[in-house]
Amino acid sequence: MRHRILLSAFLLTAQLFAARFSLEQSGKITRVSDPQISPDAKSIAVLVSKANFEENRYDAALTLIDVATKSQRVLSAGRRGISQPRWSPDGKLLGFLAAAETKSQLFILPMNGGDAWQVTKSATGVQQFAWSPDGKSVAYVAQDEAPKLPGDERWNKSFEIRNNDYLVREPQLPSHLWITAIEPNSTAKRLTSGTWTLPMSLPPSSPSSPISWTPDGKSIAIAKVSSPYTGDGDQSIVALVNVADGSIHPLTGRAKAESQPVISPDGRRVAHWYPRDGDSKNVNEVYVGPANGGQSASVTRSLDRNVQRAMWMPDSKNLLVSANDGTGVSLWVQPLDGKPRKLDLGKIVPTASFWLDASMGPNGELTFTGSEPTHPAEVYFLPSPESKPVRLTGFNDNIAALELSRSETLQWKNERFNLDGVVTYPPDFNASRKWPLILYIHGGPRSASRESFSVFAQLLAAQGWVVFEPNYRGSDNLGNDFQAAIWNDAGPGPGRDVMAGLEVLKKKGFVDESKIGVSGWSYGGYMTTWLLGNYPKVWKAGLAGAAVTDWMDQYNLGDANVRRGQAFGGSPYLDEKRAAEYAAQSPITYATKITAPTLILSNVGDYRVPITQSYRLFHILSDRGVPTKFFAYPLSGHSPNDPVHTRDMYRRWVEWMKQYLG
Repeated sequence: MRHRILLSAFLLTAQLFAARFSLEQSGKITRVSDPQISPDAKSIAVLVSKANFEENRYDAALTLIDVATKSQRVLSAGRRGISQPRWSPDGKLLGFLAAAETKSQLFILPMNGGDAWQVTKSATGVQQFAWSPDGKSVAYVAQDEAPKLPGDERWNKSFEIRNNDYLVREPQLPSHLWITAIEPNSTAKRLTSGTWTLPMSLPPSSPSSPISWTPDGKSIAIAKVSSPYTGDGDQSIVALVNVADGSIHPLTGRAKAESQPVISPDGRRVAHWYPRDGDSKNVNEVYVGPANGGQSASVTRSLDRNVQRAMWMPDSKNLLVSANDGTGVSLWVQPLDGKPRKLDLGKIVPTASFWLDASMGPNGELTFTGSEPTHPAEVYFLPSPESKPVRLTGFNDNIAALELSRSETLQWKNERFNLDGVVTYPPDFNASRKWPLILYIHGGPRSASRESFSVFAQLLAAQGWVVFEPNYRGSDNLGNDFQAAIWNDAGPGPGRDVMAGLEVLKKKGFVDESKIGVSGWSYGGYMTTWLLGNYPKVWKAGLAGAAVTDWMDQYNLGDANVRRGQAFGGSPYLDEKRAAEYAAQSPITYATKITAPTLILSNVGDYRVPITQSYRLFHILSDRGVPTKFFAYPLSGHSPNDPVHTRDMYRRWVEWMKQYLG
């Protein structure tokens, strides 16, 4: 009894003196991703990554988890660029991609012991791969090599600009399908060629449409994009490639906007993505049709959610689908001809940043990565869709043991919409006193703030600030009407949604209205600059990360300009009224009204939101005497993705707000 009392006292003391979440702690979070369940459902291969600040990289280890005992075994560590673990059909081999002389290549690891061997030697690297049903070969995707020019023309580097972002420095080459046996030094056979391409995705986005074999091994389902220059995949269709001769057979007869085909286990059907009614402003739905070709129809219409992924159940009569849903991520079993049934996940939020991070076993077992509000991502397992998730790992138990902030969902109404968002409170929150408030606005805009573990929300709340993450119209968590409402209403409507939520928080009585900050990245940066210029008296400070400030710059210089133009009804150069809308909905138009001190952050190599827009904002603010600083990261991509610069971004975010919010 005495020992029990002493232990209880020790645990209570530990809780009372637990450290708060900090910048240092954020760098200690272990990343888990791409869990792949074995064909016998007894093991899960998963990537486990830790920040290596000394070398400024994330070191990934391919790790095996025993489902029954939760024990772990590292399969492959020390290799650079490990990704995409995939089991052979019999479970005796595990394929994965890793760097070999700077290019990503396919390696095969025998599960009964021994070293992995390299299978491919692609000159441009392997983008993705899939095992054949008999396990004797793999299909993979690789970009074409640049043509070799003769004589002095080899120095001629000119190329045609088409639908490119302004950072392109060489012609975009298509990616095509190859097949190879799994033995070392096998000769790969090219299956497809031409000016069309398989999809190539740039983050943040869903992964490139995976290739999917038919069970008889005779065909491979792909998404076929008309040209590398089309930008958004709008000219993408689903098709079958004949393995014997490389011939291509379109499946549905549509001309655009199809992707992510997945063949059913019985080989009779194909499921794929397609926007509702073919309109890209609408939610993404899952359509199902015959695998030998013919019309497909939506099976997820009644869900009224922007579906992120579809996985066939073993019976070929049901699909497992995922989508942002309120302030969570929901999974449903969707029959081909019936009502969906939501899985009971409790407080767990599956990892689903534009794609569900999960895999399915032979009898409907499911594994996924997910987090809870006060616990970073771990690996979870469901023996069946009727089961409750079981957490298999504790990689981030050290983070969960800290003094973390609690979160809750806030709901409010604005105009014709019922909206929601997430509020995170400081660890020592007391509603009887006044607290600074900071808005952290999500990007996308097809995304959502969720009650999951958020490094940003925890870090900001640990400073003694209430954090508000609003979901505004255009978010993809509350149905098609809500998501589509942002089209040709990029700023005003979403701005009113955010301000209505802020008013609800103010009425609770704990907000210090003299200390309210607003911040966000990407579309969150757009919303930040919109709010700073259109509601200038509200804000004590602002932070605009990778912010869209000028829709004309975004249309002319960024990637995905086709989709940006569609959001306003088309090109600004074909209609004067439309061009006026581009200007009216650009935050730069109102930037002379900004008075709040504003920090600007951007990558110099941002293809999604060109840094030119940050330069324009910086000069307007600095020329007008508004306190501002502008820091750039010499990186490609839409945001910092290495440990050192990610930490720097967090630090500057906190220090800027601390300077003005206290």
